[in-house]
Amino acid sequence: MYAWIWRKLPFGFPGKLIGSLLLASTMVALLWYVVFPWAEPLLPFDDVQVTQDAEVPGGPAGEDAGTSGDGHDLPYDTEQNNTPPPSPDR
Repeated sequence: MYAWIWRKLPFGFPGKLIGSLLLASTMVALLWYVVFPWAEPLLPFDDVQVTQDAEVPGGPAGEDAGTSGDGHDLPYDTEQNNTPPPSPDR
């Protein structure tokens, strides 16, 4: 298909280059301003429902088995850097 389009474009190599860039930019503009806005309501990207359920383990109302009493769910300390300094051979 692309070879057929390339053969049908007029005016030698410069015309073919300009014509193919024009065709590509026209297709991008058509997709960007016509097709994608038309298809956006049909896609489920904005169909998000967030609910707060107290029965979920580890949720805001209950404590999960992996949590400490201070409310942190992370298995490491976030107040200080506990990593060793880099060794000279790295």
